[in-house]
Amino acid sequence: MIGKIETRRARVAVVGLGYVGLPLAVEFADAGFDVVGIEVDRQKLLQIRDGQSYIPDIPSERLLCLARQGKLTATDDPSALRQVDAVSICVPTPLRKTKDPDISYIVDVAGQLKKYVHPEMLVVLESTSYPGTTREIVLPAIDGHPLQVGRDLFLAFSPERVDPGNKRYNTRNTPKVIGGITPSCTRVACSLYSQAIEQVVAVNSAEAAEMVKLLENTFRAVNIALVNEVAMICNKLGLDVWEVIDAAATKPFGYMKFYPGPGIGGHCIPVDPHYLSWKLRALNYTARFIDLAGEVNSQMPSYVVDRLIEALNMRRKSVNGSRILIIGVAYKPDVSDTRESPALDIIRLLQRMRAEVIYHDPFVPALKLDGEELSSVSLDQGPQSCDCAVIITNHSGLDYQAIYDGAPLIVDTRNALSRIKDVEGKLFKL
Repeated sequence: MIGKIETRRARVAVVGLGYVGLPLAVEFADAGFDVVGIEVDRQKLLQIRDGQSYIPDIPSERLLCLARQGKLTATDDPSALRQVDAVSICVPTPLRKTKDPDISYIVDVAGQLKKYVHPEMLVVLESTSYPGTTREIVLPAIDGHPLQVGRDLFLAFSPERVDPGNKRYNTRNTPKVIGGITPSCTRVACSLYSQAIEQVVAVNSAEAAEMVKLLENTFRAVNIALVNEVAMICNKLGLDVWEVIDAAATKPFGYMKFYPGPGIGGHCIPVDPHYLSWKLRALNYTARFIDLAGEVNSQMPSYVVDRLIEALNMRRKSVNGSRILIIGVAYKPDVSDTRESPALDIIRLLQRMRAEVIYHDPFVPALKLDGEELSSVSLDQGPQSCDCAVIITNHSGLDYQAIYDGAPLIVDTRNALSRIKDVEGKLFKL
């Protein structure tokens, strides 16, 4: 199996061609493998066949070149798994409304693998989940007489570490953690990924690799919650939290800088800690730190609205009837992804209070929220026509001086206006 991988005779399948799967498929194809992507979204299939990338981090020119060479194809037919030697599973793992893990996509893929598994096949799960998912869900689907994992088949977990919009780190140069069900599984999986990824880090088990991902994002969630609470404390003490953070960051040891914000968004940080917390509840253990961090972070949209109410009160206005301009609805700067974005919760809260809400986001021209269609307004008119602007996402290309000059009142949750002197007294920080 390793010989087939090293000579590029192995054919690779990537199941799920989203923001994780498509970049991975492209890297494998660039490394010389024949890659087939398996995707249920027919629109994505058509775009891949036409060489049109729907992932900002993957240029269409790169995708088109691989498609024309026949190195990267795509299909919605799971029977393609019968013809491949290695499978990377990159399907979504959202939370249910009850905050319990939804691993139904993994279960579905495991069911398909059971039909098409064959000797000398490597299966790697990349979808984030609780420790034990690979062994408890995927292993039973492919292991058993006459094929045994570790001897005839190879199964491992390797957490995705994609950071959309990151100009420095991408799929290729971000170290890849891999843990197999057996040592031979780890060796085979490391052999495959080392052909396309610059650095591979082996751990002793699939569970260890699953825990690595949850630790990474729980670490971020807890520290963001801490600095969010510090922001609220500084507001009560009449201090500028941004000044405090920047001064603390001058210490060259023992401190890592995190910034507060209007909440947390994206697929990872708002979701992953709940996977770990859920698993521990099943073991009759309460992850108090994780639960408290989730509680603090989830309160931030309401805190932003409270700051907005304070700002409007200073102008003898109420939220009811006010026209509020939301600057940025993506969950992070310079991306179009709105998943779990705190802006969505803030818009909902303001609409319930009978505010007229408009938004501007150059990366999100249209937004569907609770069945309502919203369109991004122009910055030429939006600030001047509103009663207050609220900066939620600090996209790098925005003209913040124009926003300050045009809006009568501003709540800045990202310190985006730090270089602008508030001579008019109309700027409220987080």
